[in-house]
Amino acid sequence: MSRLWLVRHPRPLVAAGVCYGRLDVAADPQHLQQVRDQLAQELPPGAHVHHSPRQRCAKLAQALCEVRPDLQSASPPDGDPDLAEMDFGEWEGQTWDALGEAAVSAWTADFAHHAPGGGETVNQVLQRVGRAWRHTQARTGTGQSAVWITHAGVIRCLQLLRQGVHQVDRASQWPTGGPACGEWLSFEWGASGPTPA
Repeated sequence: MSRLWLVRHPRPLVAAGVCYGRLDVAADPQHLQQVRDQLAQELPPGAHVHHSPRQRCAKLAQALCEVRPDLQSASPPDGDPDLAEMDFGEWEGQTWDALGEAAVSAWTADFAHHAPGGGETVNQVLQRVGRAWRHTQARTGTGQSAVWITHAGVIRCLQLLRQGVHQVDRASQWPTGGPACGEWLSFEWGASGPTPA
């Protein structure tokens, strides 16, 4: 049976409390190496590796394929834009404290339709993650495994999609759990949902 691994990128080199979404911030090099070594021991032979365009994901994918030549890079050279983190528009690079409670409350009050900072709505992200999931399923053969090196928002979207949720109406529907930086989940296709790897 096929298995999908959902890997969150290593710790980014960004100040705590900053909304960094699609900002192309680098990963901590020591943490990247640690995550690479752990993943290299865990992933099955011949897995297809997909990654977000952001360097904190792309560099991990590259490093992983270098130490595990059996892994197959399945993303375009610049990465798969459908695996990018949510676009927070003008909020990116600002601290959550500076954005203020009113701005965040306006988003959560109209969670289905409000695009924070003029970026993307949560439902737009769900749509493109769903597209990435369909493409991965179509391109990965029975018994093969796939790896997404991506972001927390993308992983949470796939958790919802696996539960049959293709659109959210309320902030309370958004998953609060998920892997920390450098951690992952995996699930077998056809299983009830993601389970810790």
